Amino acid sequence: YAPNTGAPRFIKQVLRDLQRDLDFRIIIMGDFNISLSILDRSMRQKVNKDIQDLNSTLDQVNLTDIYRTLHPKSTEYIFFSAPHHTYSKIDHIIRSKTLLSKCKRMAIVTVSQTTVQSN
Repeated sequence: YAPNTGAPRFIKQVLRDLQRDLDFRIIIMGDFNISLSILDRSMRQKVNKDIQDLNSTLDQVNLTDIYRTLHPKSTEYIFFSAPHHTYSKIDHIIRSKTLLSKCKRMAIVTVSQTTVQSN
């Protein structure tokens, strides 16, 4: 889980800390608290420098957002910000580009509030 403020900087630091241990078997997943693409936000704001730097860092360590790679034009969201009235996808599964061929399918599955409460 990345903090609400400074998420790109935090994630870049985690990647730097893990860099020597990163290999093709590593999968990093969780709430990054940041969208990695303009398609990951309902309000199409331009991608800022922090996000560009974070994507560049992911590329440098040969990692990619699996969902975005398998669904390059998808606009499905998992988070709603009530104060901003926007939707976004801030949870990511990052994996080595080398093993991308092993990923056959990935989808965002919506679970309703009533389903969650009844289980």
